[in-house]
Amino acid sequence: MSAHRPSVVIVGAGPRGIGLIERIAANASELYAGSGLDLHLVDPHPPGAGRIWRAAQSPLLWMNSHAEDVTMFTDETVAMAGPVAEGPTLHEWAGIDGRTFADRQLQGTYLRWFYERAVAALPPSVTVHHHPRRALRVSGPREGRQQVWLEDRPRPLLADLVVLALGHLDAELDQEQGQLAAYAGEHGLVHLPPDFTADSDLSPLAPGEPVLVRGFGLAFVDLMVLLTEGRGGRYDGDTYVPSGREPVLYVGSRRGVPYHAKIGYDWTGERPPLPRFFGPAEVDALLARPEGFDFRRDVWPLVEKELGFAHYHRLFTVHPERTAVDWSVFEEKYAAEGDPSGRADLVASAVPDPADRLDLAALDRPLEGVRYGSFEEFQEGLRGYVEGDLGRRHDRAYSPDLAVFLGLLSVYGQLVRLGDIGPWWHGFFSCLASGPPGPRLRQMLALSRAGVLKFLGAGLTVVAEDGVFRASSATVPGCSVEARALVEARLPEPTVGRARDPLLRELHADGAAETPEGLLRVDPADGRVLDRAGRPHPRRFALGPYTDSRTPGAFTRPRTGGPAFRQNDATARAALLFLRELAGCAAA
Repeated sequence: MSAHRPSVVIVGAGPRGIGLIERIAANASELYAGSGLDLHLVDPHPPGAGRIWRAAQSPLLWMNSHAEDVTMFTDETVAMAGPVAEGPTLHEWAGIDGRTFADRQLQGTYLRWFYERAVAALPPSVTVHHHPRRALRVSGPREGRQQVWLEDRPRPLLADLVVLALGHLDAELDQEQGQLAAYAGEHGLVHLPPDFTADSDLSPLAPGEPVLVRGFGLAFVDLMVLLTEGRGGRYDGDTYVPSGREPVLYVGSRRGVPYHAKIGYDWTGERPPLPRFFGPAEVDALLARPEGFDFRRDVWPLVEKELGFAHYHRLFTVHPERTAVDWSVFEEKYAAEGDPSGRADLVASAVPDPADRLDLAALDRPLEGVRYGSFEEFQEGLRGYVEGDLGRRHDRAYSPDLAVFLGLLSVYGQLVRLGDIGPWWHGFFSCLASGPPGPRLRQMLALSRAGVLKFLGAGLTVVAEDGVFRASSATVPGCSVEARALVEARLPEPTVGRARDPLLRELHADGAAETPEGLLRVDPADGRVLDRAGRPHPRRFALGPYTDSRTPGAFTRPRTGGPAFRQNDATARAALLFLRELAGCAAA
């Protein structure tokens, strides 16, 4: 082998890419003492903030987590081989109240600082190069150097290893969206497909005109903000004062309700001892099954029992006056009961108030089977639902809800090892654990009372007919709303086959494997890209939401085990070991 200065190309310089650099810096002294290393960062946006957290966006857009719950630094709870390198959370670094929902521009500044700190921690022999361009494709033999081709550059970057840290991706329209877009073009309507709301051109949504919105999650919250405060409206206490430039938003979704509000109090006392019923041993057993496993049949019962354990541990140990038996008695029976219906009977006998019982189905689909007699009646009903959710999520008397949140984080950390387990789980997790800040829900209530925001209900269907878009819902039978504008308020699906990113599509065409849901398959041990025969590529890695090892949330909550940190560390160590072996081979 001819000697050359080793190089690694990292495509994507947002939080995941710079987190990998930090882990390379942390592990380099142990694993790599080579003759130098070039790290090439490829991203059209500045390193650190990347596209999503860049400075060039509205200051009205907030993070979706408290500042104290956002960190880029590892701690002792992360199960990894590399060293812990602690550092400040966002609120510690910025000197702001930990309960603040910081704006995204501030988070971008924190990420830029983290990037600069990570680069400074690299050995002197490591040089970082930023290429403000898009990567178009990766070529090269499995056993040789890779070529990373960049936009407007005639020669490729040469790399011993390539790591894809692409983050969220744009996607081509699916069949239904393509038909709606075509209909809009033919009839002079407005159709805004799934997108990152901060990047969407909202100018076609005219003041005072009805706009159908499909999607009630975080993308909708951004849309709501930009079309109200972003157009000059303001809040006077709990009252919204319109500017007159707002459209009228009619929003619905499969659930028909917004995600549950962020919990508005801190944890106190003993944490539930997790994992208990869904931990490494249970995951090992699932992975060892030669016939494979089914999520609903084999995994969900374990998850449900784990979340119930977290809930009732908190209820019995902190609020024993609301239970009918001692915790030790309940715990023994709960652990022994393998049938969900048997556990339900146990709970009913031990927890008198139904409001203290965990009902995951009702939390996931609160409007299931609920019908309203009129559109106006439903507006009042949903405002009551949102007010009730806000009240509960800010009331310490219902602290078992926070225990369930901790259970969800524990479960997600285990599920990562199973690969992607389908879109239902991610939606369920987001609804319970990744909802909007409480103030955003209070704004929804004010907008509803002001007539700027109207609720459509669950099981939303949208059709294009008679020259308009028409929406109806199972929640209010016989009621429909028509409009000349439709917004798909959700992020593009992170599928390999429909990704607009040319590099990912070329990778797929070159033999990279995908899951049935369209995610890129990677080795769960270190993130190496798998081919369709299941073989890991020795020189290509991938991290992020478009892979089947995607992790929860954009950022890690301190001292929760951080599966993204664990993945970053494993990938960094695998890369450094590969480079060390390569250097030894070259020297020989």
